[in-house]
Amino acid sequence: MLAPIISAAILLISSYFSTQNSDHPNWFEFKPNEGYSASEIDMTEWLDAPAGKHGFLQMQGKDLVFENGEKVKFWGVNISSARPFSEKGKADQWVKHLAKYGVNAVRFHKFTWHAYKEDHSTLLDEEKYQRFDYFNHALREKGIYYGWSHIYGHRVKPQDSTRLLAYEEVKNLSYPWSHLNGSTASLINFAEDLQDLSIELTVGMLEHTNPHTGLRYADDPALIFIEMQNEDNIFWSAIGKALEQAPTYKALLCEQFSDWLEAKYGNTKKLQKAWGKKYLPEGQSIEQKNVFPEPNHSLFSYEYAEAYKANQPIRQDILDKMQFLHERQLAFYKKFEKAIRATGYKGVLVSSCWQAGMGPSHYYNLHADYQTGMIDRHNYWGGGTGHRLKAGKVKNTPMLSRPGSGILSTGMQQVLNRPFSISEWMCLMPNEWTAEGVPLVALYGMGLQGWDASFHFGSDVPHYTKTLHTPGVYNVESPTQLALYPAVARMIYRNDIAEGDAISIRKVHLPSLKKGKLGFYETVEQGYDDKFITGDVPAELLAAGKVAVEFSEKKSEFTPPNTNLWDKEEKNIHSNTKELYWDYSGKGYVTANTANSKAVVGFTKGKEIMLGDISIQTENEFAIILITALEKDKSLAASKKILVTTLARAANTGMLYNSEHTEILEVGEAPILLEPVDVSIDFSSVLKSKPTVYVLDHVGRKTKKTITMKSNAVELAGTANKAIYYLIELE
Repeated sequence: MLAPIISAAILLISSYFSTQNSDHPNWFEFKPNEGYSASEIDMTEWLDAPAGKHGFLQMQGKDLVFENGEKVKFWGVNISSARPFSEKGKADQWVKHLAKYGVNAVRFHKFTWHAYKEDHSTLLDEEKYQRFDYFNHALREKGIYYGWSHIYGHRVKPQDSTRLLAYEEVKNLSYPWSHLNGSTASLINFAEDLQDLSIELTVGMLEHTNPHTGLRYADDPALIFIEMQNEDNIFWSAIGKALEQAPTYKALLCEQFSDWLEAKYGNTKKLQKAWGKKYLPEGQSIEQKNVFPEPNHSLFSYEYAEAYKANQPIRQDILDKMQFLHERQLAFYKKFEKAIRATGYKGVLVSSCWQAGMGPSHYYNLHADYQTGMIDRHNYWGGGTGHRLKAGKVKNTPMLSRPGSGILSTGMQQVLNRPFSISEWMCLMPNEWTAEGVPLVALYGMGLQGWDASFHFGSDVPHYTKTLHTPGVYNVESPTQLALYPAVARMIYRNDIAEGDAISIRKVHLPSLKKGKLGFYETVEQGYDDKFITGDVPAELLAAGKVAVEFSEKKSEFTPPNTNLWDKEEKNIHSNTKELYWDYSGKGYVTANTANSKAVVGFTKGKEIMLGDISIQTENEFAIILITALEKDKSLAASKKILVTTLARAANTGMLYNSEHTEILEVGEAPILLEPVDVSIDFSSVLKSKPTVYVLDHVGRKTKKTITMKSNAVELAGTANKAIYYLIELE
């Protein structure tokens, strides 16, 4: 009898000391008493319902516009896997939840995995369709648009066996990522039989009529984009392992390449002369149709870097392989595009969201995406323990410490006359500064860089989660993410942050690309999902003005970027819009100063930050303070309601780091704890009438507590108020 009692006592004592010895003894419990009663932060009325009322989404130069000419930006989330097939009640809850927090678009991701009809891979189950149709209808009615990222490695099924060159090879494929096992990933980019499966699935979905709308999806303008494939391209490094396991498809690729080489050189003897005999492996020849193009961006990136260091041209065999692979990739996308357009669908297309190393292979891949439709990319920051939160090493550096780093460096792939989307991103736990991501993407990505769409990854439940993790590290429904939406979504939809003028355009001359010449140099650091691009155009300039790529048939010399707004000695960067400022002399902070909104994000302990007439000061090491007018068409000076959002770090109860905060020792459990933000704000002459300051609860409803404002200055004590939101209401 004593053993279980002693064990329980030890567990209780351990739990007590785990909590008491944590880094957050004064933090308060996050209590999102959710529901849909009146809330000051509710953005439902900001959504332009019903979705689709302005016609199909189109690309107009660098912008997304509807058929009636109205411009639009999307602040969205991903709903993944089987979740798009939620039951009606849960779908309704999800729609209300997203609308409240200002989400105007959803990316339905990799959902066909969970909806195949029996042994078919090109037909969806009728019951799943019914749920999917209702979810789309409910979103549409609320003013929330949707896009399809439905293929992440098309998983083959028995009904495909007679249609494929080597069904068993594909079915038995094993990838480093088990969720892609038995799929067409990587091979699809050149194998037409595999392409036909994905095309047939997509066309069938577009031809399906949603009984709730009475529209085929091909005729539904609320369907804003179709993505042909997720995180895949012909240069992807995983293709090598796949080809080792699929000799039939490797032979097909070699045959295609050999035919291409024959058309260019005529025979093996001439090929050897062009390449150099030692670069054509023994036993490979045009006549035997077995010349292997080595489709791996790591090889091409290495050859690019080595040639640059040696000031030598890239070898001809490498140039031929890249050009051939690019042409095969583009042929696939054009074939897919033709089939989609044949259904009558007029919305936006995305080929893929995955980059391909650095140098020419990267730009060949980007060019294929550019030729197809909107440029879309993914990036992540932080983490360290993998896809699930567990004890282990932590990548605990804030993005704020280096302008343009992390998620923002994705913008180095923006093309001058194409819309740009980042359809997956997240600041990953257990990085302590995860709250920085939402305002940085909003201010610098959607704002200064002029990105057109963001889809945060991911929304797994239609409510706040009980812990920071789900148990995964990709959690929009954490207070460090979702709680910031009511402020930043208003900034985005109201265009509070101006798009910057171009500060650097990297012109890629297409004929020179075939010779391996870019005219500039850059590097890519990549650790699976996290990527960082910099070089002759430093990523730091993303904090100064718009940075983009332009594909051109006309050759021009590389123009070094203007760095006048970057003070390298003092370590700060002003934006050319004069609205944003990034100081990285310490751990880093940014500010935004506009007529409708003000923002302080980062490490500003003890600093008085002046944003126009408004002064902000906090003693927190790290804090996010957002001040924004609540009305759609009002400035802070004219608004009758002003929302103040304050947020810092968050942790699970009992979450422990080592003394250097480089390793997480304990993940912790519910409830979530929030670090209080204590901030002084002096509004000077901004407020034109008598204000009342209300403390709001954690979902934005008024409490009975008010705070006295003296001479238009207010002390917001998060320690005492245990608050995230405050409402300043004027008479």
